[in-house]
Amino acid sequence: MILKLMTQIMVLLTLFMSIEYAVLADSITTPVPIIKKQSYYQPTVNTSWHWQLQGKINTNIKTDVYIIDLFDSSFRLIRQLKKKNIHVICYFSAGSYENWRRDKYQFDKIAIGKEMDGWAGERWTDIRHASVRKVIKKRLDLAHKKGCDGIEPDNIDGYTNKTGFPLTAEDQLNFNRFIAQESHQRQLAVALKNDLNQIIELVDVFDFAINEQCHQFDECHLLQPFIDQGKPVFNAEYNKKYIKNKQQRKVLCQDANKRQFKTLILPRALDNRFRISC
Repeated sequence: MILKLMTQIMVLLTLFMSIEYAVLADSITTPVPIIKKQSYYQPTVNTSWHWQLQGKINTNIKTDVYIIDLFDSSFRLIRQLKKKNIHVICYFSAGSYENWRRDKYQFDKIAIGKEMDGWAGERWTDIRHASVRKVIKKRLDLAHKKGCDGIEPDNIDGYTNKTGFPLTAEDQLNFNRFIAQESHQRQLAVALKNDLNQIIELVDVFDFAINEQCHQFDECHLLQPFIDQGKPVFNAEYNKKYIKNKQQRKVLCQDANKRQFKTLILPRALDNRFRISC
């Protein structure tokens, strides 16, 4: 009886040790998931910037960030700026077709919509269409290849315009999140350009904001969520009153500085004819 009991105890001990060994072995051989730290550029609320999309790029401005055209800017120019410890953000239109771009043939014809008011040769696109998203991915690949630190995707508020397509707010959110995700996968920071009414939904996935004329149209309060998250707001104003009237400019800059915005007064053509920084 005693021998039988001891035999059963030995069996149980052997089973227990087998299970313990299996658990230990599994903990050794199974790799622990590694969460990668953010490796793309993240500007701060104190980051200064320059914005020039036309003309010969002035490389002598003392600033932290340059925003320049993805297609028109050479590898050499981008390297030249980065050697000066300047971060380069590359511009392209994400929500429109431009008939002068070399990749224009990659858009499916049915995805090309109405003309954009005031912009010759440019049309809205159907952001739901696969060909549009394929073009975006290739442009992001180009930005990564050229050494851009981030991107400025323009015209990402088509749902509020007459595009020729029945775009909804949800379509726009889906497209904008797609751009943010694809950018980050390529280690590119990404700006939310305008699209003020969707900031609450998008601020978490975009790294900074680029805004035009929020002071002129009394919309600056809508950009506060970026500042609250420590992300900069790059604001440009074009109204002539800020150029000619020193008092108006003073009021503008006082408000911008109070909000912690980085505000520039620029020519609408963004050709560096003048540049006034608050």
